[in-house]
Parts: sequence; C-alpha cells; structure tokens
Amino acid sequence: MSAVQPPGQLQHAAESVLDVQGMQFWLDKAVAWSQADGPDSQRDTCLHLSRLRDFLQQLLTHIHNMSSTAETMQRLPLLGQFLGYLCWNPFVTADGSSRGLLLQCVLGLHSEHPSSAVERKANQWIRKTLCQLATEEDEFAIQVFMKHVSVPPKEYHLQVLKKIVAQLQENIGKSCGSLSNVNRSCSCDVVLATSDACVPLVTYPEASPVVSALLQRPVTCVKETLSEDFLEALSSASASGSLSLEGPALVSLWRRSLSSLEGAVLDLMESSVAAGCTPQIREQQVARSLLPKACAVHFPIFLVVSDIFRFTLKQAERSESLKSLIQSFTRCFLRETSLLQPQMSVPLKAFFPQSPPSLLAPLLTLPSEMPREAWRNHLNWLSRSLQRLTEEGEEGDGDGDGGTRSEGRHAVFEAWFLLVQCAHWVQVAVQLLATSGPEDCGLLLWLLTFYHHPTDRWHHRAAQLVQAGEAWDHLLAVFVASPHPAPADRLRSLVALLSPRARNPPPLAPSLTISLLVNFAVFCQLPLSASAGILQTVVDQSGVADEAACVLSSLELRLNEGGCSSSDRVHLRIQGLQHTITHKHSA
Repeated sequence: MSAVQPPGQLQHAAESVLDVQGMQFWLDKAVAWSQADGPDSQRDTCLHLSRLRDFLQQLLTHIHNMSSTAETMQRLPLLGQFLGYLCWNPFVTADGSSRGLLLQCVLGLHSEHPSSAVERKANQWIRKTLCQLATEEDEFAIQVFMKHVSVPPKEYHLQVLKKIVAQLQENIGKSCGSLSNVNRSCSCDVVLATSDACVPLVTYPEASPVVSALLQRPVTCVKETLSEDFLEALSSASASGSLSLEGPALVSLWRRSLSSLEGAVLDLMESSVAAGCTPQIREQQVARSLLPKACAVHFPIFLVVSDIFRFTLKQAERSESLKSLIQSFTRCFLRETSLLQPQMSVPLKAFFPQSPPSLLAPLLTLPSEMPREAWRNHLNWLSRSLQRLTEEGEEGDGDGDGGTRSEGRHAVFEAWFLLVQCAHWVQVAVQLLATSGPEDCGLLLWLLTFYHHPTDRWHHRAAQLVQAGEAWDHLLAVFVASPHPAPADRLRSLVALLSPRARNPPPLAPSLTISLLVNFAVFCQLPLSASAGILQTVVDQSGVADEAACVLSSLELRLNEGGCSSSDRVHLRIQGLQHTITHKHSA
C-alpha cells in the first residue's frame, strides 16, 4: 500500500464515487451471479462486464489512495466480500481485462509489513486468491505469484475456460422442435442468452468449440438464435486476426454477418490486387479461400461477393489486376459448382440475376466444352449480341428520360461485367486475332475493344475501334507479312500506341495492345529469337515490361487449364519470352 496520504480533495472525490450504496449494488450483483448458473445469470454478467471494469478501475484508484489496508477496509467494509465473490465467478475471471483489474485490486490490499490482525488475515486471503487468479500466460501474475506464494502458479484460467465451455455447450445441445405448445419455453431463448454469454470469450482458442457449435446450430425456429453482440464480436475478432474458425463455422458466420463477409472479400481483394502479385499467386490465393466454395453452396453469399466486385469495378474499370481477380474467382466458383451433387446445386441463372439471360449460357460455357472450329462462330455471335445490346443501351442514354438512360447504362454495364467474369472468351478472341492472318476480324476486334472500353459513348468506342484496327495491322505487318528484321516505322507506331499521352478521343487502353502484342509473339510462326527481339524492343521502349510479363503469365495459366488450344511449342515459346523480358528487365 502507498504510505503517502493523498490530498483531501482527491480522497473526498474518490469516496463520493465509491460510496457504500454503490458498493452494495455491485455486491448484490456479485452475490446474485454466484447463486445462479442459468443462462439469464450468465447473460446478465456479460452485459454488465463493461460497467464492472469501470467500477474496478475506480476501486483500484481508491485503494492506491489509501494509506493502509486497514484504512481501506474501514472505509469500504464490503470490499472483501465483493472481491471474493468476483474471484470465484468464472465468467468474470475468464475475461482478461476484468481478471487483470481484479488481480491488481487484490494485490493492492497486500501489506508488506502487516501491523494488525486485519492486515495479517487479508494477506492470507490474498495468497490463496493469487493462486486462483494467476496464469502461466500472464507474466505479471507469475511475478506476483512467485513473490507472494511459495508454490508454482496454477493453470486456473484454462480450467475456468473449460468449465465455461462445458456449461455453455450444455445449453446449445437442445433444439427448438416446435412452437405449437405456447406454454413451452423456446430453447432458442437459451441459445440466444448463451451467445450473449460468449461475447467476452470469442478470442480464446479454448472457447472455439462452443463458438463453432453456436454458429453451426441448425436453424429450426423463426426466432434469431444468435445475438447481434455475439456476431459483431466475432466479426471484429475475425477482421483483426485474433479469431480462427474452421471452414463450416466461418461460412456460417459469413451467412449471418454481412460485415464479416464484406471483410473477407476486401481482404482477398487487397492481397490479390497488391503490387507484385502474379496471376499464378492470385489464382492460388483464390483457390485457398473458402469464398468460392461458400458461394457455390450458398448463392446469397455469391450475390454479395458479386456486388462488392461490381461496385469496385465501377470505380476502377481499367484495373487489369482487379479484372484478373474477378476472373480467377469465377473460374474457382464454377469448378466448385460442378463438384456439387445435383440435389444440392442451384440453377446458374440464380447466381446471375442481373446478367442478360441470352448471354448467360454462351459466356459461361468454357472453350474446352466445344470444338475449336466452333470458336470463331461462337465469338462472332457473342460480339453481335453485345453490339445490339450496347447500341440499344446507348440510344436510350441519348434520347430517353432519366429512367431509360439509367436502365440503358445498367444493361450495358451488366453485359460487360458478365464478360469480365467469363473473360476466357476474350482470351480466345485475342488468340484468334493473333493466328487469323489478314482476314476480316472486325467482330473480334469489336469484342476486344468493348472489353477494354465498356463505358465510353459510341463515337469514342468507334474511334478506339479504329485504333485497335491500326494496332492489329501493325502487328500483322511485324509478325506475319513483312520481311525481317521488322520495319522500324511499324515498331515506332506500336510504341506510340503504348505510350501514355493526352489525346481526344481518349487513347486506346495500353492493355489491349499489350495483349495483342504478346499473343502475336507467342502464336506467330517466326522463330522464337525473332519474336523475342520484337517483343523486347517494343516493351523496353514503351516501359511496359511488367505488364507484358503479366499477360504472358495469364496466358500460360489459361493454357495449362485447357481452356485454349495449346502445344509443347506454345509453352516453350511462352517460357522463352518470359525469360527474355524478366532477364532484360532485371538487368
């Protein structure tokens, strides 16, 4: 205890806060909690924990301001009973903050040199209580324990948690079978109270069985069986990384808590769109995530995830890494749906309620699911369909009222968003453009231009389609038609298309030209050394080596999945081009 007498003003202030009436209120609470083990008592304890911690903090300040333990006990005669009841309440001592304050209050009553029977008796009680409160995880408690007690510290905290978990799991085991008997108490009320009681325990690994059991309890009642405080605590702990749930429990949390689901999607986006994240790493991150599987089994989760992607993409429609993430996610999702038993599967149209129905099946069909000879006709049909939809939407945008304009823009965006999700057909279109020769590829170029310029008005897209045609003509001349070495003027034109500059109408998206350039280098008939030289010259002069390397990695990933035509020659050329770019760039 402090030997310094505090100023009278401070002492009176402390006494006004900690009067006998206030102490009596908390003592009554502590006694009531100790005499009842039911869910109502547990819930009441947990609901009062925050106020109790505030009171304990005030009490600790008061104890430190007293000159001795004897004076403290004289001013607050109920203090010993109050602390004693709390020390034996597992729902209080299982909470780390409350347990720490209790420990300090108890220690504050210890007398280094007891001068009375009251202080000697208090010291004996304190030693026993320290045995109860000390834990091996709490270094401060260990030091206090070793100083005042002559036996090793006990694993009391672990035992307390096990006891609480066992008590709570007994409450969860019962299910609500029927509400027909109005005189029968619904067991879901007990589960609701149990979830409230779990709020302080959610971050403890020992409590994970009861948390998981609560989350996975079958819903058999019209009542909500889990408290908002419980779900909010789980969501907050999950976001901070202090909570680890097994797969089924985590999916159940996502189903019940929108904030936890949003946090999981945003975390995946942040890690997958980060600088330096390659397509292969991004694919692995998505595959390791539980989100695609959860979406396949619970289509409302997919709708939320899609809305987050949709909103983010509206803000950053030219982010190639974001589009790549959406494509990887959709591929993993479609794989998961194909693995479901027929009785568990939901029609795919339920997952895409905003997508144009006529485009849904054609875009969701994988290239590997139809003959290669049918690819061009399929893509031409897709391009014509998208053209019609876009023209209708943009005509409404120009001539209709506000509602019609909004509907037209929405229809165009949803068609484009579905194309982004199913960009395997965009990859096939680029591959065909690189292997077709100088024949009519206007529909393929329109599809590619629309993919990279979805929200431009028609006259802008028309100008950009002209630029895309110019880029394609230059690439044909460089990789197919012209003698080699490649004409310098053609190379300069390609570099100019890739160089950012002010232009009206807006310049062609560099990602479109890079995609064409890389596919020509991979699929053309030139020797690898000649293709590598052209690719290296263009990317070095335009400063897009990283972007080209990313396109090569994406192409390799798609070919390995069997979505596009591939051969050993193609894979060797990809590896050779990757080596050329990365070696020169790193040097």
